Amino acid sequence: MNTYSKILLRFSAIFALIGAFIGSHMAGAGGYEFRTIHAHILVVGWLTLFAWAVYYKVFTPANEKLAALHVWTAIIGAIGLTGGMWLYYLRPFNLGETLVTIIFIVGGTILLISFALFVLLTFMETAEDKN
Repeated sequence: MNTYSKILLRFSAIFALIGAFIGSHMAGAGGYEFRTIHAHILVVGWLTLFAWAVYYKVFTPANEKLAALHVWTAIIGAIGLTGGMWLYYLRPFNLGETLVTIIFIVGGTILLISFALFVLLTFMETAEDKN
C-alpha cells in the first residue's frame, strides 16, 4: 500500500502547488474569480489526497481491488471536479454549457464515489487487524 500512499502524496503535492499559485495570483491581481476553485483544489486536492496518503501509509486494507479503485477514483474525481469547476465558473473556452455541466457533475460524482469507497475501507478489516 506504500505505492498508493506515494501516488496520493505526489498528486496532493501537485494540487498544493496549483492551489498556492492560484492564491498568490488572486492576491497579486486583487481579483477573486478563482476563490471557489482555489478552495476546492486545496481542500479536495491537497488536504484530502494527503490524508488518504497517510491512511495508506499507516494501514494496509485487506481488499486490494477496493483500495485501488478508491485511489484512482480519488485522483480522477479531484481532477474532474476542480477542472470541471474551472470550466463551469470561468468559461475559459467556448464550450457548450451542457458539456461543461456534465464534466463538472461527472467529476464530482466520481469524487463522491471515492469518499464512499473510503468509508467502506475504514469499516473493513485491515491487515493490521489480523495480527
